[in-house]
Amino acid sequence: MKILFISLGCDKNLVDSEHMSGLLSKAGYEFTNEETEADIIIINSCCFINDAKEESIETIFEMAKYKEEGKCKALVLAGCLAQRYIDEIETEIPEIDICIGTTAIDSIVSTLDEFFAQKNHINKIEDIDFLAGADAPRSLSGISSFAYLKIAEGCDKHCSYCIIPKVRGNYRSVPMENLIAEAKTLAEQGIKELVLVAQETTMYGKDIYGEKSLHRLLKELAKISGIYWIRILYCYPEEIYEELIDVMATEPKICHYLDIPIQHGDDHILRKMGRRTNQEQLRTIITKLRKKIPDIVLRTTFITGFPGETKEEHENVLRFIDEMEFDRLGVFTYSPEENTPAALMPDQIDEEIKVSRRNEIMELQQEIVFEKAEALIGQEFVAIIEGKISGENAYIGRTYRDTPGVDSNIFVLTDEELMTGDFVKVKVTGTNEYDLIGELI
Repeated sequence: MKILFISLGCDKNLVDSEHMSGLLSKAGYEFTNEETEADIIIINSCCFINDAKEESIETIFEMAKYKEEGKCKALVLAGCLAQRYIDEIETEIPEIDICIGTTAIDSIVSTLDEFFAQKNHINKIEDIDFLAGADAPRSLSGISSFAYLKIAEGCDKHCSYCIIPKVRGNYRSVPMENLIAEAKTLAEQGIKELVLVAQETTMYGKDIYGEKSLHRLLKELAKISGIYWIRILYCYPEEIYEELIDVMATEPKICHYLDIPIQHGDDHILRKMGRRTNQEQLRTIITKLRKKIPDIVLRTTFITGFPGETKEEHENVLRFIDEMEFDRLGVFTYSPEENTPAALMPDQIDEEIKVSRRNEIMELQQEIVFEKAEALIGQEFVAIIEGKISGENAYIGRTYRDTPGVDSNIFVLTDEELMTGDFVKVKVTGTNEYDLIGELI
């Protein structure tokens, strides 16, 4: 039978999808990109914010029609939406044949076998704190030179706006030996860049080794032949520690890039969010990183329009961003999520104000980014090639400064023939808004 796999949401979800695909491929299933040819359609869903929830539901109904118009015999909903809304799904979306929760992905093959044996609706919602996928094979979802390595599952922070601990469970680190084995397999498959992800990467190992061990993991990953870049995402600022900074500064394979979700720049709102830093502590952490790793690129995210956020508190955010001059920054408007403390807080902000404040932040950040890009003209960087621009003597690449699929690109001008995955040296000659333009050296 042929399977159409649709993965929605974050990069952590994509890794889960790739593990399920690996199990299915090992069991003899084939895959297709054509909805009308699929015997089974699997949707790995997201429900982190309202927009993600709506996208997941729209996709369900879009795919459900292929039970009539195509060959689909089983519509499967996996992931966060299934975990969080299993009761509502059972009663309101009868088109779904199978629900698989966030910790039940290992059972995808046996669940399909069971369904086709009895043709009855099946729910697989396991213990929320089980660590799924740690030993599962993995089929990469596309041809690329990078892959995500999910080093942990769940979160213990319980920020007041976030539903993740309720659908992903407490923090569980993947044992180091599993991660090293997976990384070696990825390298053998041609992967050259590992992007480390988790709900929070900085706490890696504390639950199973008794202390933060991300620096130890990085040292082991750096020994793997074929891996040239290692990038770290989702480092909570208060958990960044000396050994981690030191290994980043001294190990050549680790990109001088850190993603630090800060979420706000006003102390009062940070406390309401349940965050564990204030503005002064954030300044100290950022200053230390820039002092020890002068060429470090810092990415962050902010939430605007949090309940009760005043105009003055919003202006504090603008001043903080202007002062810190983050290299990369994204902004979300606050989304009230059911069963979170923030959703019950008074003084919810009108959507129009949220959007207006988000736009103000992005306008400021645009000025910062454009100035920083101009300052790079004349500098030389190593870039990884990701593709060719059709009909032009130009290639799309990335430097260490950019996470794939999230940040900017560098357009490399050359008459030479390059291949995806090549590392080349490039001199920056110009900018195109957020992107750089360079010539091959």
